Amino acid sequence: MRPDRLIKAWYVLHTKSRFENVVTEGLLKKSLECFLPRVIVRSKRRDRRLLIKVPLFPGYVFVRTDLNPAEHLEILKTTGAVKLIGNSLGPVPVPRETIDSLKIMVATDSPVTTGYAFRRGDRVMVVNGPLEGVVGIFERYGNKGRVVVQIEALGQYAAVEVDVEDVTKLPG
Repeated sequence: MRPDRLIKAWYVLHTKSRFENVVTEGLLKKSLECFLPRVIVRSKRRDRRLLIKVPLFPGYVFVRTDLNPAEHLEILKTTGAVKLIGNSLGPVPVPRETIDSLKIMVATDSPVTTGYAFRRGDRVMVVNGPLEGVVGIFERYGNKGRVVVQIEALGQYAAVEVDVEDVTKLPG
């Protein structure tokens, strides 16, 4: 075991979709230090105009651990936990300054903007609006916060333009 593994550090824990709160509660019940950065946004549902708290990074929770085998296993056994994010050598720590900065950002009432920089050819899915569920290929940025998504059907291509906030990048 590498000696740096005995020092507590922050790691990114991937969760099942919409399980961020469940994982956070599970980790806290196990007395594990964790952090779920959440921000206030206006609900996207047409029938509501509520302000709601949502995860800043959907599908991810930060957890502080020294990665000793017993604790590592407890983290992964938490309901909704998938895996610690890393590379071929194992989980990769997040700099303490990043966590401190995120804590400051979410503690204020200032709006926090997130998103992806899409590249031509990225696989994307429309996650909101009348085209919700459409999977396609990112073509280009359009006008006024819009993106063009290309969809293949029957060997032909069709392109639609949607709000950039309504599109998410798919893994792979």
